[in-house]
Formats: sequence, structure tokens, C-alpha cells
Amino acid sequence: MSTVATDNVAAVRSAYEAFARGDIPAVIDFLAPEVLWIETQGGPYGGVYKGPQAVLEGIFARVGSDWDGFVCDVDRVLADGDTVVGICTYRGTYRATGRDMAARVVHVWEVRDGQALSMEQFVDSEQLNAAAR
Repeated sequence: MSTVATDNVAAVRSAYEAFARGDIPAVIDFLAPEVLWIETQGGPYGGVYKGPQAVLEGIFARVGSDWDGFVCDVDRVLADGDTVVGICTYRGTYRATGRDMAARVVHVWEVRDGQALSMEQFVDSEQLNAAAR
């Protein structure tokens, strides 16, 4: 793996670790001012979010209010230059229904100079939706 890829994997891993410990400001700091955050259509948060504030309000604030014990278990992080792929599993309990969820997810990050320019999510959205029903 090239030095760039190694550095980018470390940056993404650091963001995942910050999320795991509840340090959302550190995750937001990892996002470039022009970040595009793309959530799988058909899921509860599906759409495109532009900029760190949109990600904070449209994703992290909503996940924090909708779920108990929401985690993103990271299985693997792979890279090819500026492209970093995280293979993970989301887990949590939907507050309104008390239903548990486990959903496989892949994140495709574009990272440059230590910041995420974009993140595209591919998730089994039916697992998230089923917990909310």
C-alpha cells in the first residue's frame, strides 16, 4: 500500500474510532468544508448532504435521537490511493419501536490531505426500515 493510501486508511480509522467513543466533533472535523455525504436511497436518512453542518444535522443528530446503542462495527478498511472503503455492520435499537437492527454497510470515502471530500454509503436499508416499523 502506498504512503498516501496508508495515511488515508489511518484518517478513516481515526474517524471511525472517534464515532465509536461518541466524539462527533472529531468526525465532523475530518470532513472537508465541501464534503458530499451520500446516504443510500430508501433508507431513513437517504439523500445527499453537502457540508459538515448538513451531515451533523441530517445524519448524526437524527441517528442520536432515533437509536439507542447505535454502533458501527468496523470489519475492514481498504484503500487504493485517495479511495478508502470501510466494510462495517451497523447495530442499534430503534427508540420508537424497541426493535433491534443489524445491517451490513460499506462506506466509500474519498480522502485528500487528511480530510474526507466525500462518503458514499451502501447499506441494507431494509434492516434499518424494519426496525422503525
